Amino acid sequence: MRKIFPLTQEGRHRDRVLEAVKHEIRKYLKRERRRELPEGADYLDFDCRFGATKEAAEVVHLSTLMGHLDTVAREGGAQAYVEILAKPGVRRPRAEVDRHHPAQSSDAPDDTAPDAERPAA
Repeated sequence: MRKIFPLTQEGRHRDRVLEAVKHEIRKYLKRERRRELPEGADYLDFDCRFGATKEAAEVVHLSTLMGHLDTVAREGGAQAYVEILAKPGVRRPRAEVDRHHPAQSSDAPDDTAPDAERPAA
């Protein structure tokens, strides 16, 4: 999706126009996520760019896209450029986790309750 969204429309409140733009973006994301994944892919990742114009668009994370849109609308911008491109993503296996926590020493007692909670001897 590469689109310039107008944030003002004659006869409509700016907040309603902004909500309609957000709805269209969310609807696009939902539709893309329903598609079958290509072979070897674990999930769909999205490359996003956002700006007041196409030339001024910068790379942003998908989770911050709506916040950027709110900022442009709050500043009184007349339009916003949104580019969202889906790409297949492959999860990388996690590295082997060290079972020994660095905050614990091998000679520390297992009972770490404060003195007030310990039973009297």
